[in-house]
Amino acid sequence: MKKNKKSKRILVDMSCSFIHHGHIKLLKKAKKLGNVYVALTSDREIKKYKKIKPELNFSSRKEIISSIKYVSGVIKSKFIIDNKFLKKHKFNFLIHGSDNKNPVDKKYIKIFKRTKNISATILRKRAIKNLRKY
Repeated sequence: MKKNKKSKRILVDMSCSFIHHGHIKLLKKAKKLGNVYVALTSDREIKKYKKIKPELNFSSRKEIISSIKYVSGVIKSKFIIDNKFLKKHKFNFLIHGSDNKNPVDKKYIKIFKRTKNISATILRKRAIKNLRKY
């Protein structure tokens, strides 16, 4: 019996320190493959890997991500997702942008193009520039 594509468990890993339309586009595209869960990076891991304190703490980011209609659930995660994490939570695929550094077997990962001209870093720089004007 062939599995319905909607029964697939799809994981999208995100930090979402500054949520933007690129995140929404990624989640919408991932939803076409199955039920989407977000592996949301903990505050500690963001500080460790990105060297920043997220603008929104984990619980605030989780509340926002959980309210998005394409998302079935949110799981706290480390910055790096591996095969062990996928297996533990019974995910069929990990979705990531073209900047993927996760050590996941190629058969379990799908790479999507990033949305052009948007990122948390770009938004952070714009905010700083705007603050400096005032």
